[in-house]
Amino acid sequence: MTLSQEQYRDPVSLWEATGLTRPWNDPMADLRRAIDGDSSTVLGCSVDGDLVATAIVGHDGHRGWVYYLAVAPHQQGNGLSRMMMNACEQWLIERGAVKVHLMIRTTNEPVICFYEELGYEFSDVQVRAKWLTTGQ
Repeated sequence: MTLSQEQYRDPVSLWEATGLTRPWNDPMADLRRAIDGDSSTVLGCSVDGDLVATAIVGHDGHRGWVYYLAVAPHQQGNGLSRMMMNACEQWLIERGAVKVHLMIRTTNEPVICFYEELGYEFSDVQVRAKWLTTGQ
């Protein structure tokens, strides 16, 4: 599904409802960057006109990344997360990515188990971060 600018608030609301946002990240800016980027997009699924699942997917030409995978609480357990991950993986394959990464908070045990079921393995690497903008 393609979002109109009037619908940009819908994914952000879904991310907030599922606990994916953090005070130091502007989810609307993340959404806009993904939509406007040449190597990223926002995928979504709607049921009866309501946005019920989203994911941001992007790549650097070799590795892909998935962010903001969210399913509305009342739709969880219906296979939408698996469907969204399949869509992300397919999007990456079509663009030549050979590997996909994602980050899971270590305290999010149910999500860790979900990704293990999909074949995602623990990778013995560290993810480091550095803010490139001031005021963060």
